[in-house]
Amino acid sequence: MLIIPAIDLKDGKCVRLKQGRMEDDTVFSDDPVAMADRWVKEGWEWGKAIDHDTFQAAKEGKWEIKLTPVKYVPHSWFGDLHGQKVLGLASGGGQQMPILTALGAKCTVLDYSDQQLESERLVAEREGYDIDIAKADMTQPLPFADESFDMIIQPVANCYVEKVKPIWKECYRVLKKGGVLLVGLDNGINYLFDSEDEKYVVNSLPFNPLKNPDQMQQLEKDDYGVQFSHTLDEQIGGQLEAGFTLTNLYEDTNGEGCLHELNIPTFIATRSVK
Repeated sequence: MLIIPAIDLKDGKCVRLKQGRMEDDTVFSDDPVAMADRWVKEGWEWGKAIDHDTFQAAKEGKWEIKLTPVKYVPHSWFGDLHGQKVLGLASGGGQQMPILTALGAKCTVLDYSDQQLESERLVAEREGYDIDIAKADMTQPLPFADESFDMIIQPVANCYVEKVKPIWKECYRVLKKGGVLLVGLDNGINYLFDSEDEKYVVNSLPFNPLKNPDQMQQLEKDDYGVQFSHTLDEQIGGQLEAGFTLTNLYEDTNGEGCLHELNIPTFIATRSVK
């Protein structure tokens, strides 16, 4: 089972919240920066900001963006980004937003993590561009007016959210007519298998640790954040219910482990239009 680490912040410390309760937590580190740095050193792909050379290459037209672990998003999914207003939803970390800025977009990033947002600020400062930064929870109404953006991009993040359909409705609201939604999604297969060898089915679906104490114990044992599986009905059907038209999709694997070696798709990327 491929797990993307998650943290919450309480009183300046890295914690894992039990069932989301601030009064019931386990402290992992008094220094959130040190924890984030450790994840990057251990190869946490989604927490490592791009370097200067990558930014410069993007300005010269040589660039790639991922929504899922392995495959790159086709350039045709983006179109001409010059002057386009783009929202990175739960997309902090200094990865997608700098590339899109280099391609001419005017970017806003929303994330709940102070560390991911700080990475965005540092890259923007280093490269000399402006970016709007919003610290907010994507499960709540987004702090933007109707039809504010031409595009929303969201790498895999819904696995930390119990209910995803309200997110699609908010995305639809803040996108302009004709606006594009690009999203990376977990298809739920990862949660079926053991986290060590990925050879044994140990869970049923849905995977919801708030309703299944055994699943919560699995996450606590491995020191992972609270995560949830979602059906295609919720993730793709939810986009359609919100009013989007699905135009493209592709499947992807974990990038490592038994499921990857067997070429079993565990992620989906979608492109939808308002």
